[in-house]
Amino acid sequence: MDYVKPNQALDEIVEAGAAKADMGKGRMFVRGVLGGAILACATTLAFTAAAQTKIPMAGALIFPVGFVIIILLGLELVTGSFALIPLAVLRKRTTPGKMLANFAWVSIGHLVGCAVYGALYGLTITKMGTDMSNPLIQTIISASEAKTVAYKHLGFDGMLLVIVKAMLCNWMVTLGAVIAFTSSSTIGKIAAMWLPILIFFGQGFEHAVVNMFVIPTGMMLGADVSFGDWWLWNQIPVLFGNLIGGALFTGLLLYLSHKDHKKAPEKAGAMFPPASPAEATQYNT
Repeated sequence: MDYVKPNQALDEIVEAGAAKADMGKGRMFVRGVLGGAILACATTLAFTAAAQTKIPMAGALIFPVGFVIIILLGLELVTGSFALIPLAVLRKRTTPGKMLANFAWVSIGHLVGCAVYGALYGLTITKMGTDMSNPLIQTIISASEAKTVAYKHLGFDGMLLVIVKAMLCNWMVTLGAVIAFTSSSTIGKIAAMWLPILIFFGQGFEHAVVNMFVIPTGMMLGADVSFGDWWLWNQIPVLFGNLIGGALFTGLLLYLSHKDHKKAPEKAGAMFPPASPAEATQYNT
């Protein structure tokens, strides 16, 4: 059996968060670039599947492939780290400063990776800017506007709505990051991760890294969205909502539900034993 019980996996989750925070800034950035580009590629794959089948849920069924690749390759996805690293801070395995540095460098990497893929994909579907008839162009433009100006038109209610959708999204995304630790086999990890990612994408929740691709790419293709619309009505509130959803709904509540799985952890000091350098590298995903 390759199933790992949650109370056993919790130790590994904390060590993974600590290893992420201790990583060098250059590695954070590069892994963030690759993570952003791969997730953007999975997004266009999902759009393609939905367009070809006329069934939006078909895209949701396929989209988790990007998340799986990122985790299995040990790359960075800041939204997943929104649960793992705060747990490491809570257990004093790293510092708030290192946590924020990871969030910043990985997010910058995501922006670069999404921008590069967005530019290349835009050239592909427009045939180097000569043909705007591909239906996926309008799909991305419509999604870009729906994620920004549609909220703007609702005013304060729109701002609350985008934050709530971001919280719900990253509750599922961080469950995907955490649930990967409940299996010791590759196929088990893939199956486990697939489920919560399917849930978030299929319901149209707001994910900060997906939006780093969809919105600016839509702008490049002609969406009626300004830079301010992108950041004020989506990117900033979505990052905030994703952080709350990941740190609170997954990180903190998971910790509270399993923190007493060993006797007298504070006295024994064995609840979260320090990992060896090899173990820290293994879980640095």
